[in-house]
Amino acid sequence: MREPRPASFWPLAAVFGLFVLFMYGPMFVIFVLSFQGPEGGLTFPMRGVSLHWFGKLAEGLGVVDIGAALWRSLGLGLAVMACTVVLSVLAGLAFRKRLAGGNLLFFIVVASLIMPSIIVSLGIGLEFRLIDTAIKSALEWAGLQDVLEGYGTALGLYTSALGAHLTWTLPFGLLIMFAVFNRFSPSYEEAARDLGATPWQGFAHVVLPLIAPSVVGIGMFGFTLSWDEIARTSQAIGDVNTLPLELQGLTSTVTTPAIYALGTVTTVVSFAVMALTLALAWALGRRRKGRRA
Repeated sequence: MREPRPASFWPLAAVFGLFVLFMYGPMFVIFVLSFQGPEGGLTFPMRGVSLHWFGKLAEGLGVVDIGAALWRSLGLGLAVMACTVVLSVLAGLAFRKRLAGGNLLFFIVVASLIMPSIIVSLGIGLEFRLIDTAIKSALEWAGLQDVLEGYGTALGLYTSALGAHLTWTLPFGLLIMFAVFNRFSPSYEEAARDLGATPWQGFAHVVLPLIAPSVVGIGMFGFTLSWDEIARTSQAIGDVNTLPLELQGLTSTVTTPAIYALGTVTTVVSFAVMALTLALAWALGRRRKGRRA
């Protein structure tokens, strides 16, 4: 017999529905308004339906090169994803055994999650400016005036900005790996060694296929967290901007639905990455079940 729902179910369901509406309602509104007609504005009511503002977005918004910012964000996101996956898996494997100072190292890594993002960005920016000063002093001391005149800054997309994003993505990847290896039985690796497999063969043919869906999930976290990060990027990127930083700057200058079109594009990219990740994780899980069968 199916038990009747308690009296508290409907009030709690209503609160949950309001919470979901609060979270995704603004995203849905921006998505709808991005399809305004040529005479449309930033608010309702809609004045026609068209792709006009996406065309304006492709033409550029003032002096901002949206295409270049998009490619910068994609490149940085992919670099962060790759580094997060590799470092998280290696750290997860290392932490399977007791390490001297392992607890301290773990707390140092996870501490970046509770640090204010803007403070992390300011600290990394200051650190790289000190590196700039040291490099220029060394070049001047060595008498390399031509090199010194051509030197710009160590701040950049794949230096300081990459490091700033990794302080945000690596703790998540490490926590996922801890959860995965906490349930991982070492008997699989022992069986592989008994059959003559080397440590590398055991990892490549036994461990990696078993943890592959989780590794894909770490990659998704790495890319999506980097894709929309603003605070940790703002003071640590140097002379260029990522797409979220350009979007933040445009909110005070662009007064047409073109900015909504840009928001829709960035959201679609995020959802596309998540859909691809889920599809890949599903395919890996199905492949593993097929091997067992």
